[in-house]
Amino acid sequence: MPARTVGHAILRGLRAEIDACQSAVEEAMAQHGYGREALFAVRLALEEALVNAIRHGNRHVPGGQVDFRWSVDGDEARFEVRDQGDGFDPDAVPDPTHDDNLEIPSGRGIMLMKAYMSEVAYRDPGNHVSMVYRRSKDA
Repeated sequence: MPARTVGHAILRGLRAEIDACQSAVEEAMAQHGYGREALFAVRLALEEALVNAIRHGNRHVPGGQVDFRWSVDGDEARFEVRDQGDGFDPDAVPDPTHDDNLEIPSGRGIMLMKAYMSEVAYRDPGNHVSMVYRRSKDA
């Protein structure tokens, strides 16, 4: 089993950058023996976190950057996504599963991230999300 694999990228909002980050993470996870379910879960959560940082955090501002850091070992994969926006209160996002919110698109990405990752935490002021995928979920 390889030693911990780490990566860092500054994204400027291009689709190719997101794809490259996801591919690098998938390759590292595969080298550490993670299964298809884990790769799917992490790919989906990263898609949501990175796109949200670009679209909602940086609001597609030209020159806006997203700092993405990650590490993978045989036990867990850790991710940090930080945008340059003002942040938000994740507790103020409506629950997309509540009957009154079923037709509102807000909150689905956060819900998916929480469903697929072992841990999801936002740091004040809400422009930095930390996510962890633990191997135990990869049964």
